[in-house]
Amino acid sequence: MAQVVHNSVLLVIVVLLVRIGLSQQSSQTRTLLRIQQLLNFPAVLSTWNNNTDFCNLEPDSSVTVVCYEGNMTQLHIIGKKGAVLLPRNFSMNAFVNTLVKLPDLKVLTLVSLGLWGSIPGRIAHLSSLEILNMSSNFLYGGIPQEISLLSGLRTLILDGNMLAGQLPEWFRALPLLTVLSLKHNVLNGSLPNSLSELENLRVLSLSHNHFYGELPDLSTLTNLQVLELEDNGFGPQFPQLGTKLVTLKLSRNKFRSSIPAEVNSFYQLQYLDVSLNSLVGPLPPVLFSLQSLSYLNISRNKLTGMVFDNISCNDELKFVDLSSNLLTGSLPKCLLSDDKNRVVLYARNCLVTEEQQQHPVSFCLNEALAVGIVAEGKKKDRSLRRKNEKNTTKKPRTTLIIENPSAEYTSKLFSDARYISQTMKFAPLGLSTYRVLSYEEIEEATNNFESSAFMGEGSQGQIYRGQLKDGSFVAIRCLKMKRRYSTQNFTHHIDLISKLRHRHLVSALGHCFELYLDDSSVSRMFLVFEYVPNGTLKSWISERHSRRSLTWTQRIAAAVGIAKGLQFLHTVAGVYSNKIKITDVLLDQNLVAKVSSYNLPLMAESMAEVGRGKSSGGSKEHSDNERINQEAQADIYDFGVILLEIIRGRAFKSKSEINVLREKIQEAISSDSVARKSIVDPGVQNECIDQSLKTMMEVCVRCLLKDRITRPSIEDVLWNLQFAAQVQDAWCGEYRSSEGSPVSPKLSIC
Repeated sequence: MAQVVHNSVLLVIVVLLVRIGLSQQSSQTRTLLRIQQLLNFPAVLSTWNNNTDFCNLEPDSSVTVVCYEGNMTQLHIIGKKGAVLLPRNFSMNAFVNTLVKLPDLKVLTLVSLGLWGSIPGRIAHLSSLEILNMSSNFLYGGIPQEISLLSGLRTLILDGNMLAGQLPEWFRALPLLTVLSLKHNVLNGSLPNSLSELENLRVLSLSHNHFYGELPDLSTLTNLQVLELEDNGFGPQFPQLGTKLVTLKLSRNKFRSSIPAEVNSFYQLQYLDVSLNSLVGPLPPVLFSLQSLSYLNISRNKLTGMVFDNISCNDELKFVDLSSNLLTGSLPKCLLSDDKNRVVLYARNCLVTEEQQQHPVSFCLNEALAVGIVAEGKKKDRSLRRKNEKNTTKKPRTTLIIENPSAEYTSKLFSDARYISQTMKFAPLGLSTYRVLSYEEIEEATNNFESSAFMGEGSQGQIYRGQLKDGSFVAIRCLKMKRRYSTQNFTHHIDLISKLRHRHLVSALGHCFELYLDDSSVSRMFLVFEYVPNGTLKSWISERHSRRSLTWTQRIAAAVGIAKGLQFLHTVAGVYSNKIKITDVLLDQNLVAKVSSYNLPLMAESMAEVGRGKSSGGSKEHSDNERINQEAQADIYDFGVILLEIIRGRAFKSKSEINVLREKIQEAISSDSVARKSIVDPGVQNECIDQSLKTMMEVCVRCLLKDRITRPSIEDVLWNLQFAAQVQDAWCGEYRSSEGSPVSPKLSIC
């Protein structure tokens, strides 16, 4: 009898376990199908349905589900590259609330799925997470502090998003972290010292952000093998590093020191790229013979010294780029082998060779002087001559034209200004490095400021059109200083101006100072900008360009471009109160919109603030924040006025006229597509899909709200404009398909 009872109990337990298992599987199935719905039924999940056995799903390169004892422990979903944003009704909060119903997840990969929004702190409820990869989406905002609660996290990858803010100190709370990858975002600030406490870190990838300043001591990271920091603003000192590095990428930063001798101990190093910095000092010959090195790029620095032909090379070295330095001597014979698999570049040095264009030796010597690499005696002689010149100066305020500015003011200013690297992620391709120009170059570019080169004069000085020796056209702005300051007073301003390089800004290319001879104060300053040839946006919208006006798709693209330029000015450069008008937006040869008259730090009506110190105190900080918010929202309003003209297709004479049309658009938004089409420029009425037009109108109205607090942020503006662009592009794609020919002349509307 007892045996029967025992068997009955066992049977009940088995039945209960089966029911619990089936219930758990059913719950997991419902969760995954809800995820499929929230992701807008992407193609990679097209096979999922109520009958799918997820724990036994055949894995592929796009979707993998792994279960352990019936519990889902890994979820990998990888969408198609270049996925568009999910619909406007998508909620990142709702999505994460669904994810946390899979509490046993250890690995979560959500790549290229169009996710947008800030990362909710609730993601920390996935307390078992060891690997989190949410790269190639549209996530913005900061990295939530709640991630620090994931004490078992080993890998965090958030590449290719729009994350902003500084890297937090709390990363020290993740002692097991081995991979931290945040490439291609808009993160900024200096790196926290807590990074040096992550002793298990093997991969640190922070490339293509807006970080700056000195790096913490990374020599404590004894397990670090991959360090990728290119395209930021780190510097000026070369970082302190451990010896187990395999990959080291430091290109496009602001390093201005020498390459340390410790590199001879990097015996595992295979890939080294320090190009596009301002590194000085001798080239360490040991770089050629590092036993594991296969890729070496030191191009576009200011490295000096004699190179000898008997230097030994590592046989594994397959790519070497020494170009655009100040090297003299002979190319090492070991690099001149007939190995077809080895690429060696060394142009624009002063080497003894007839191959790959070389400068004369005098050029490298003079340039070495320019960056301050001079003997102490020569420095002294120069300062004595300067003093004598000053003593013999008469009363009339004559001017000294600085043709080689670096010889006349501090090497710090010079390295900050002339050799500042292109640190900004969205800098235009092909844009030359910011540099100091001589007055002779300015004169030659403008043909001695002849009248035909004069373009106009306004509150921002006289503007001349010029052409540099390399054939590139430039716009040169001449500023007369109202007060007398030395070049050192302009260090911060030049540093900021040199960083204002973005695809949607008319970027600065360089500058030249003109000084008074009696006291070396600045008389005039010439700012050199890229020349944008296709006129103003206004001429293509409301003045009707002589050839044609912009299509609706091109108008949205222009609006997105202006918004991106403003976002850069606000979030990266900290430049507000730009007072942008549609006449300040220029179009390049590809009709890419570029903001021209933004609020440069030297463009103030008075230069009185240049030399003043800054007061401190909590009240001032509060007032500064309030001022910044006011100025940012003023820029949003000005953008709304531009958007209004883009939609309407005509200019506005007064603020009251703007208010009337804003109310009219507000009514049309609540009405139907016919009402909305009646407002838009007749030239594009038949080109715009209603959802795209409605979104543009909604953004416009919100930007023009009287209460500045209720106006949207620039990030909100940009997201909605990008949504309008994608809706329009999708419609254009369908239109092309229906036409059956990708080259049909009717398709010009898209």
